[in-house]
Amino acid sequence: MTQPASAIAASRPSLFSEESGLADHLTEAFLAVRSETERRAAPLSAEDQLIQSMPDASPAKWHRAHTTWFFEQFLLGEHSPGYTPYHPDYAFLFNSYYVSAGPRHARGRRGDLTRPSAEEITVYRSHVDAAVVRFLHEADDKKLAEIAPLMEVGLNHEQQHQELMFTDILHAFAQNPIYPAYDPSWHFPAASGSGDDWVDLNEGIHSIGHAGDSFHFDNEKPAHRALVGPVQLSRNLVTNAEWIAFMADGGYTTPTLWLMDGFAAATSEQWQAPGHWREIDGKWHIMTLAGVKPVDPAAPVCHVSYYEADAFARWRGKHLPTEMEWEVAARAGLLNDAFGIVWQWTRSAYSPYPGYRAIEGALGEYNGKFMVNQLVLRGSSLATPDGHSRVTYRNFFYPHHRWQFTGLRLADYAD
Repeated sequence: MTQPASAIAASRPSLFSEESGLADHLTEAFLAVRSETERRAAPLSAEDQLIQSMPDASPAKWHRAHTTWFFEQFLLGEHSPGYTPYHPDYAFLFNSYYVSAGPRHARGRRGDLTRPSAEEITVYRSHVDAAVVRFLHEADDKKLAEIAPLMEVGLNHEQQHQELMFTDILHAFAQNPIYPAYDPSWHFPAASGSGDDWVDLNEGIHSIGHAGDSFHFDNEKPAHRALVGPVQLSRNLVTNAEWIAFMADGGYTTPTLWLMDGFAAATSEQWQAPGHWREIDGKWHIMTLAGVKPVDPAAPVCHVSYYEADAFARWRGKHLPTEMEWEVAARAGLLNDAFGIVWQWTRSAYSPYPGYRAIEGALGEYNGKFMVNQLVLRGSSLATPDGHSRVTYRNFFYPHHRWQFTGLRLADYAD
């Protein structure tokens, strides 16, 4: 497992100090991430943690268990001599898509798992946490250096599921007619700017992808050169006010604005507005983590699919940026709110960079096998854990997905 882990994460992981006491640093990072998962789950009842409102979402209880199984399977199971799995059924119940690691429960049936209970998952997490901490403090320096990259993969993997815990419970609460709040005090982050403000990228060859030893997923490598520009990018994210104008102008009912598959999806799903929007007493509202709230015209639009983003761009006579254009502009500090509010759709297909090779073993299934039929999003969202985003990060979803915190900025060919 050493080589696959090293191929996914750099040999000098960024979460951990290079000072002496690697066991303490690994332990501190591990417990901090594990604690954040529990903090996000704390407001949820046992019933909240069980619900699966659609096949693309997962119950909070399952997220908590799956991230625990990851450490049990790939760290303890392969590196801690004599470790016995906590429960013989948990590998089947909580494996996600790691075919190499064995059979798994159907993704769309995770909400059927009334047992084990949320309380039992808490016990499971505590058991594995204690075993990991004990292993870290019993391992010698050579073993710690060997497993440090794997640890960082596991922690970044758990941070991804922390974000999904927010998006998945929001989708579930949005199906509830009484519009429950996850956190009544939650509020949408304010944007730095709005309106038309364009930045120019002159034609040039730029370095794209991750370089150096800091943490990255394998789909961010290898770094390579790409021709970018000339193009203009909007400095600001598209706002709700702009989207309401699109809706008022028949944006959802004008087939010439849409890709064929997009218009079919909008028609069959009866899209009339972004996800989680609903009209109440003649005014638009949005379901948020604080419950249902009036739509703020100045806020960046959120919960739109690639199909909707592409249609909006056509309506404006523009297009979406490529992921290369986005990365060059973000790296140069030219974009407002590139991180921390909404993931931004690009028009780039999720495909391998030149020279990419999927690694061997189960962890090689992490990214490479999904490189088809999906689109790249860049940046990060309000649900992304602190420290998890970076300019080379490549998120990816299918073009009809819109339950994530997804928005857009526009691009145009330079004059």
